[in-house]
Amino acid sequence: MFTTTSADGTTIAYDQDGSGSPIVFVSGAFNDRHTLAPVAAALASSHTVVCYDRRGRGDSGDTLPYAVDREIEDLAAVLSAVGGSAAVFGFSSGANLGLVAASWGLPVTSLVMYEVPFALDDADRRPADLPSRLAALVTAGRRADAVTTFQLEGIGLPPEMVAGIRQAPFFPALEAIAHTVVYDATVTGRPYDRPTPEMRAVELPVLVLAGADTWPVLRRTAEALPSLLPNARYVTVDGGADHTISAAETAAVVREFLTGAAGASQQL
Repeated sequence: MFTTTSADGTTIAYDQDGSGSPIVFVSGAFNDRHTLAPVAAALASSHTVVCYDRRGRGDSGDTLPYAVDREIEDLAAVLSAVGGSAAVFGFSSGANLGLVAASWGLPVTSLVMYEVPFALDDADRRPADLPSRLAALVTAGRRADAVTTFQLEGIGLPPEMVAGIRQAPFFPALEAIAHTVVYDATVTGRPYDRPTPEMRAVELPVLVLAGADTWPVLRRTAEALPSLLPNARYVTVDGGADHTISAAETAAVVREFLTGAAGASQQL
């Protein structure tokens, strides 16, 4: 494990492996730096792969108050620590962060967005007060309720699935990082829940991915997104049931994309 320091003094922990042009992995809700490690490991033969704990998770610190700006600064610190610039792979809310970071001018060379939870239709937008309600639940010590509220209103899981998860043996681990659902609700809330004018102006190569077996709303969003960005394309990856990632299949698609993106940049 390595660490770097964000602009506000927060320690950010990360793992690094492999060799070659770097790619930084940004995970989603209820994730830590180990979540995307299988995809990273499959790319380590051709790339330097970096997985970090977003603030509030794993071995990273968590300086309050939270703001999306702080998460962008965290990613900037990781990019600086691993060479100054890199490709970014964002999963779920991590894909929101990746595109925001690129639109704010961070040295992102190319971007992979795996099942970004944008709300392209008004009917899919999350309640504007969701982050504040989640924060109130966490402050009141109702961490389990914060988890289930985010699952219902932030992710859109059916009530029967949420009830089952609450009884699952891994639920205490979700409670332990319940404070971070406030962060994920913020970065997937307005205005970050759909491409802003600044995001639409991002000209770097973007690969939008969704699993063949994922939830229909995520696939529809992924299929529509390239029409909203100047240099993006969509690919369906085999497998990936229920918003998960098939590591080997995803790594193969990402490796091909990164090779093409690197070749295009050398021609400029």
